[in-house]
Amino acid sequence: MRSLQFVAVAALLAAGPVHAACTYPKAPDRIPDGSTATREEMLAAQKAVKAYNEEMNTYLECLKSEYEDMLAREGANLTEERKQDLERMQVQRHNAAIDELQSVADRFNEQVRVFKARNDNKKK
Repeated sequence: MRSLQFVAVAALLAAGPVHAACTYPKAPDRIPDGSTATREEMLAAQKAVKAYNEEMNTYLECLKSEYEDMLAREGANLTEERKQDLERMQVQRHNAAIDELQSVADRFNEQVRVFKARNDNKKK
């Protein structure tokens, strides 16, 4: 187990300079509470979530390019073990970004449902 941790840390350190090229997007600061938010607040949040989604897609494309560039740079020196380590790191970074994006979208969508339910009840 200890050697696996060492390999993971060594791989991360080796990938450090490459990782710096892709800028992880910042999630929207706040998702308004649908039970009290105004229409304008919800629309502003929608715009922020859409922008975050676009930034995250750009980040994911950057990760993919970094990974491909790293494989190309290492070329003939790339061992199967190193390739697997790089792929594992790529998948972890990609999945973490997708998980966060999904979390933001889920929170926003929940508040949209609350907002719509509140406004539907006002109409009745």
